Amino acid sequence: MANTNVKRVKSSEIELKDRLVAVQRVTKVTKGGRHFSFSAIVVVGNENGVVGYGLGKANEVTDAISKGIDDAKKNLIKVPIINGTIPHQQVAKFSSSMVFMKPAAHGTGVIAGGAMRAVLESVGVKDVLCKSKGSSNPQNVVKATFEALSMLRDARTVAQERGLKLDKVYNG
Repeated sequence: MANTNVKRVKSSEIELKDRLVAVQRVTKVTKGGRHFSFSAIVVVGNENGVVGYGLGKANEVTDAISKGIDDAKKNLIKVPIINGTIPHQQVAKFSSSMVFMKPAAHGTGVIAGGAMRAVLESVGVKDVLCKSKGSSNPQNVVKATFEALSMLRDARTVAQERGLKLDKVYNG
């Protein structure tokens, strides 16, 4: 269930840094022998709330990475970050990978593993507690993390959606 409130961002407006999450060698066996190709999962972000991911496939690793970066720049989303952490806890699932994210106090750091860490550092989150359950396939973990990040909403957005003033959201 994808969130329709995701704010898309143009990649030409911002300076993006890329991180390689995983490279996999794929083998196709033919009667002439084995044919190797590579797939690369790449995350790009400006470390200030904008992040995207992409998958690139090619016969060379460098070509796969550059294709992944190009694909990631086409899939950018804006994520609310409040004081270096996420606004609320969130659970998301993609395929058999499930991720849990919880805001943390200042100075905690990014407590996350593997693919989740690359995504959260690219988006600019400094303090967060995370847990990945189920499949540890990097592609599914990245997609589940993006699903969770796209569901995050800050208090101002919640107030606008409900037609309330900002103090009513906090005081109930």
